[in-house]
Amino acid sequence: MIVSVIALLLVLAVPLTGGSFRPLGQLTIRAWWLLPLALGLQVLVISIFPHLPNGLDAAGHVASYGLAAGFLWLNRSIRGVPLLALGAASNAVTIAVNGGTLPASRWAVRTAGLDTGDGFANSAVLDHPHLPWLGDVFAIPKSWPLANVFSIGDVLILAGVAVFVLANSRSPEQIEA
Repeated sequence: MIVSVIALLLVLAVPLTGGSFRPLGQLTIRAWWLLPLALGLQVLVISIFPHLPNGLDAAGHVASYGLAAGFLWLNRSIRGVPLLALGAASNAVTIAVNGGTLPASRWAVRTAGLDTGDGFANSAVLDHPHLPWLGDVFAIPKSWPLANVFSIGDVLILAGVAVFVLANSRSPEQIEA
């Protein structure tokens, strides 16, 4: 949730930083439909059907990253997308090697005050995680709004979104000035 809120704030920062939505609207985005499809699949697996048969939930989660990877690959020449892709790849690889779940540190989950309920979790404390340093090891404390855990991949995704919206919201004349 926090990643989505920060991404929205970055978009809203465009006019505050002298940018315009017009250049963003003129970008040629290839296979744009892959992104909402990937997000929709994640929402289905994580929120709507968290009790799918064992393995189907994890496969759906990993598949959503495959769809997003296709989108990112097709749009890799756009400023910001390579950095965004690096963050997504960090999360995707870590999720794939951990059976469909991004490992979270006990400290981060406790600090954020998260409920470790039953059903499929896209992020969870695992007994023996692989690549744990790429998991959700950072936390926004439970005493703050939007308390949650996040990973270095999430930070890279947000950095990519920042470059994408801020660099691509400038006309060529603004960039040269």
